[in-house]
Amino acid sequence: MKKPDERGVSAVEFALLLPVLVLILFGIIEFGLILYDQAVITNASREGARKGILFATTRPTVPEIQAVVTHYTANNLVTFASGTTPDPKVPTGRCTALGNDLTVTVDYQYTFLILDGFGFTGPLLKARTTMRCE
Repeated sequence: MKKPDERGVSAVEFALLLPVLVLILFGIIEFGLILYDQAVITNASREGARKGILFATTRPTVPEIQAVVTHYTANNLVTFASGTTPDPKVPTGRCTALGNDLTVTVDYQYTFLILDGFGFTGPLLKARTTMRCE
């Protein structure tokens, strides 16, 4: 049985510990979202490169490759409606001959879920895929 002067101690201890637990929980959630978005932009750069290297009667143009990347990220990124849009680039240009390399890069400025309101900026996520033209 507890002494009369110890009543409420558990509530005070919980009140002191709760902010730390919530901070750890949101840190885990943010880290998971960053990893997920990194995987999405990596896959988007791969999809764009794959579109660009395929042999066809007319090779895909740079805007067509960028559209594939933009479409993929629009459907799969977790942004909470406040995120920036990814910036796909094709620095090597379109495929012009068999055996040439095609590189697709995607840069995405991650927006924090909670810390964004306190003036913190998220990390710049980057993905790069290079494939040989078919």
